[in-house]
Amino acid sequence: MAKSRYIYTMNIYLEFLGCRLNEAEQASWQRQFHSMGHRVVQTPDDAHIMAVNTCAVTNEASRKSKKRLRDLHKSNPAAKLVATGCFATLAKDTIQQQLHVDMVVPNADKASMAKTIVDTWGGDMPQIAETKDAQPAFAQTRTRAFVKVQDGCHNRCSFCIVSTARGAERSIPILDVVNNIRSLHGDGYQEVVLAGVHLGGYGSDTGENLRSLIEAILQDTDVPRIRIGSLEPWDFPTGFIDLWQNPRMCPHLHLPLQSGSNTVLRRMIRRCSVESYEGLVAAARAHDPLFNITSDLIVGFPGETEQEFAETIATVERIGFGDMHLFSYSDRNGTPASRMSKKLPKTEIRQRIQQIKPVVAKARQQFLEAQLGRTDEVLWERDAKHLQTADTKPQLLWRGYTKNYLRVETKTTPSTALFNQITPVTIESCSDENSLIVTPRA
Repeated sequence: MAKSRYIYTMNIYLEFLGCRLNEAEQASWQRQFHSMGHRVVQTPDDAHIMAVNTCAVTNEASRKSKKRLRDLHKSNPAAKLVATGCFATLAKDTIQQQLHVDMVVPNADKASMAKTIVDTWGGDMPQIAETKDAQPAFAQTRTRAFVKVQDGCHNRCSFCIVSTARGAERSIPILDVVNNIRSLHGDGYQEVVLAGVHLGGYGSDTGENLRSLIEAILQDTDVPRIRIGSLEPWDFPTGFIDLWQNPRMCPHLHLPLQSGSNTVLRRMIRRCSVESYEGLVAAARAHDPLFNITSDLIVGFPGETEQEFAETIATVERIGFGDMHLFSYSDRNGTPASRMSKKLPKTEIRQRIQQIKPVVAKARQQFLEAQLGRTDEVLWERDAKHLQTADTKPQLLWRGYTKNYLRVETKTTPSTALFNQITPVTIESCSDENSLIVTPRA
């Protein structure tokens, strides 16, 4: 029988809103809390501490962050509530005055947040029994890890408040990134995604660059899959695509376009043109015709004319994105765009969103259909769902992602185990849920 000992242990509930970098930071805190002997729990009901990594990229994101903090306090008023992230940084006074938040951690202090929480409240928690056979409270349910390699941004896009919220560019040393990835791979992760506020600015403060970082990861780690997070188009130097000659590099890039009109791009203070962007896409697809390019688009930027919007639609149709996030423009106080004239009515912006949605959907459908009949490798990322009806034998439904980041699913017998494996598949058809149906190959 396992012997018990008593320790001061906190139950920590972590949640993020917004970008992949926030997710990467949350994963890092989870590992830090566990290494200090505390538990990360899956629901706020059991938490002693609740920490929210907030977002402020849009007014709607700020509203959701504020609401989520309020809702969490209502759900567990006895727990300590911590707010961090961009909304917490930009609206510290509002949070402290209007919400029941016990600690606000600005972005500049995020790296030490876990230690600060433990130092502040670690001795106040009840003693609980722990056996030597006890398991961590967070079982591995994810097979892809987001790895923060950079923070801050020196770009000044006229619509964006994130550079103000995140501050100056700061890069994590290559050796630290490599060691982190080695540790994650040792823990069973099969894929890493490099994340940053301005990922292409990696090394601007250290004399390194994103290419040298990736080359070090390829040389000094064995993680099977390496994926790049959101990358600004102007940070795609000549020859960068050569890195994808290594089969461990996943053929998918998220390149934010924001507008398909050059005149709008200039008002946005974006450092690229439609023509240069299309050149990047052409280079990627020359390497691999099914290289998946996804993007972001802001609809209804101040002064956007019908002609400029028509140019955007034409650009989206020419490029044929694998997927695209559509955003309705909204003012962010403190940005140059918020002071621009000729603001479009919300009703007109909504109409334009509805007009371009089918264009994006058609491009995605065409990209999916282009995959049919080909072979690929899938990382199976979710526990199987049990399927059983009166007239069929029990089956398991598995879901995962191809190397070029397309969601797939397959059905197997109950005895088949695919979780966290990378297996070859044949792509058979498209499902009604915009997924691909695949058949695992022997």
